[in-house]
Amino acid sequence: MKRIILAIDSFKGCLSSLEAEEAAEHGLNERWQGIEVVKVPVTDGGDGMLEVFLQLSDCERVFVECHDALMRPIRASYAVRSDDTIIIETALSCGINLINNQELNPLRATTYGVGELLADALQKGYKKFIIGLGGSATSDCGLGMLTALKNILGNSWRDKILHNLDVTLASDVSNPLYGEHGAAAVFGPQKGATTEMIGYLDRRARTFSRMASVQLGVDHAFDKGAGAAGGLGYAFLQFMNAKIQSGVDILFETINFDAIIDKADLIITGEGSADAQTLMGKLPVKVLEYGLRKNIPVVLIAGRVVDVSSLLSAGFSQVECVTPSDIPFSEAIKPVIAKENIHKTMFKL
Repeated sequence: MKRIILAIDSFKGCLSSLEAEEAAEHGLNERWQGIEVVKVPVTDGGDGMLEVFLQLSDCERVFVECHDALMRPIRASYAVRSDDTIIIETALSCGINLINNQELNPLRATTYGVGELLADALQKGYKKFIIGLGGSATSDCGLGMLTALKNILGNSWRDKILHNLDVTLASDVSNPLYGEHGAAAVFGPQKGATTEMIGYLDRRARTFSRMASVQLGVDHAFDKGAGAAGGLGYAFLQFMNAKIQSGVDILFETINFDAIIDKADLIITGEGSADAQTLMGKLPVKVLEYGLRKNIPVVLIAGRVVDVSSLLSAGFSQVECVTPSDIPFSEAIKPVIAKENIHKTMFKL
């Protein structure tokens, strides 16, 4: 019996990981008879991370009344894993997907809601955290989160919680807090920042870093991932002694992905847009590394594909763009259309 593993990332703004994999599964079952298809919803720490952990791990969901990036009341959630590890997806409280494009304003957007989620778990005595960074509408360096912690837990919150606190940041972003490759310069435009705003946000980050380093005697502004989620990574690194790890690696270690793919005949991975940047530590290339170690062919599918030759040279056995050339982008990103295109692509394998 042919055994096929599906480990497809979300098509951002279009399909979740599981939705993409279900479309692929339907196509594969029509393409071949008597096959075993194993779906492994995956995440790099960004949008959809919490749902993936809820599906793949023994977790309980906890709901919290909090605020979105514009301080509007919302109900968000985090997960408590069976080993008492807390899983927080920051995008569920400060995510860009919670805000209309015309409302985007990184000068106003805040991570306050992240602090509310974190405070809820800390008040219940939890000490171990996995924090997914990504998909934020914010560029506040985590100041909003820190304000929420102070407001809820008191001015001496760090003295109360840092003892035995274990925080791991799930992120594949390596940018520093500020500068040419910092949070504002690189990620600000997609959050609605103008050139003038970017200059202000970068200066604010520099000032915050300088003040924090004087207060604590150390500065993590140029640590890998400090610029993740609009500098939220910096707040965790600077004030909570957090460590950062690839979101994909955290997930694959948790579910023992190496054992899942054992004796597989084929692995199919994918993402919304594949190009040379895919090879810079993004989820599909992480999947590829596992496949290459076990000599299992890995196929890459994506809604948009550029630089196929580089992707093939990296080791993918096949690279397929699921979107026909005659379909406009506005149509291709409609979930129904995207699912059908993934379904049809399975017949090319």
